[in-house]
Amino acid sequence: MRRRYEVIICGAGITGVSAAYYLAKAGIQDILLLDERPPLSLTSDRSTECYRNWWPDAEILKLMNRSIDLMEQLANESGNIFRMNRRGYLYVTADEDKIHKLKDRSIQISRLGGGTLRIHTSPDSTYQPVTTDDFHGQPDGADLLLGNQLIRKHYPYVTETAVAALHVRRAGWLSAQQLGMYLIEAAQRFGVQFESARLEAIDISKNRVNGIKISTGERIDCPVFINAAGPYLKPIGKLLGIDIPVQSELHFKIAFKDHLGVVRRDAPLLIWDDVQFLPWDPDERNVLINDPDTNWLTQSFPAGVHMRPEGQGENQTILILWEYRTRSLEPAFPIPVDELFPEIVLRGLSTMLPRFKEYFGRIPRPQMDGGYYIKTRENRLLVGPSSIEGAYIIGAVSGYGIMAACAAGELLAAHISGIDLPSYAPEFSMERYENIEYQKKLGNWGESGQL
Repeated sequence: MRRRYEVIICGAGITGVSAAYYLAKAGIQDILLLDERPPLSLTSDRSTECYRNWWPDAEILKLMNRSIDLMEQLANESGNIFRMNRRGYLYVTADEDKIHKLKDRSIQISRLGGGTLRIHTSPDSTYQPVTTDDFHGQPDGADLLLGNQLIRKHYPYVTETAVAALHVRRAGWLSAQQLGMYLIEAAQRFGVQFESARLEAIDISKNRVNGIKISTGERIDCPVFINAAGPYLKPIGKLLGIDIPVQSELHFKIAFKDHLGVVRRDAPLLIWDDVQFLPWDPDERNVLINDPDTNWLTQSFPAGVHMRPEGQGENQTILILWEYRTRSLEPAFPIPVDELFPEIVLRGLSTMLPRFKEYFGRIPRPQMDGGYYIKTRENRLLVGPSSIEGAYIIGAVSGYGIMAACAAGELLAAHISGIDLPSYAPEFSMERYENIEYQKKLGNWGESGQL
């Protein structure tokens, strides 16, 4: 007799695990979580593991506020086993001309639901940086610090050229691995089963899902199938006969020991918000600019290099990310290595944090990993039913999968269980692309909010 489940979820990354948890919590039984790899082992912890509710997209902002609410609930009930903090994001600029734009953008996000914006201009202001890793009792919204003296009073390691810094407060980071394991263990207590196997085929007849075939050759029946395959979202979509409108970008992260103590261990996530040129000495620049293979290193680099401290106590580790050269390619593992990445991000970071120049030519041995951002054209995730009856999608979470996973899992559970959908549900469904007005908006979408 063939096995049968009510729901089969393909993919045990953070979104698949979250979907399993919230489906089980909604009362749906007989759920199978399927992945050929161990849960949370492919890309779920390859980011800075950060979260924020500061988005220029009103619908994503609503979803992120809900997701942070859910993460805080989980942190409270678990004794904060995944070490969620509220250190915040600090966006720093040295461009006087950007202050007005930064202020206007912040006012807009505040009005969309990001929280109160507080502007500080005096070194004697009431601004208070985060002094604890406890997320309770911390302010929301954001604090805009204007003037180098004020910025360096609280962040003395930041460059003397900085003229403004925006501290987003309902933001911070956590252990993605621990959050995911807490969700999967709770889901298993609800009865969710995990199986290590590769999906080979999906049985569809009369435009309806009937079951799947796995790598052992076994066929398993199910009326509901969920594509939560992360970087393999598009290939699994092809097994359903669906072209999922996503692209794949390769992103890297490095970690190394800041044994010189350049950045204090209580720092927020630090982000350089300006376009820049890498700091090469004249001889280095002359060599690079005259070689066609390296002259790109002397050209302008985009804003967005960011870093944060990692670990507690005497730990000296820092994490650094920067998508300075977008590479769109099909996911492949192990990921291709960029040998220049550590040197480039270190030099880029030194523009904001000058003492990192002390590591030039002698960077401590870095650990590098990375993964793929699977994203839609407008950088909105996909959650909801597909054109095949019984087939659902949860994915395209780009670089914000950790922070969006809980609300995305809850939203998918609402679609499947028949619970009332939140107002933002249509904005993340595949059906949005059938809306003529939405198609018109895609042509002039504007800022996506991605770091």
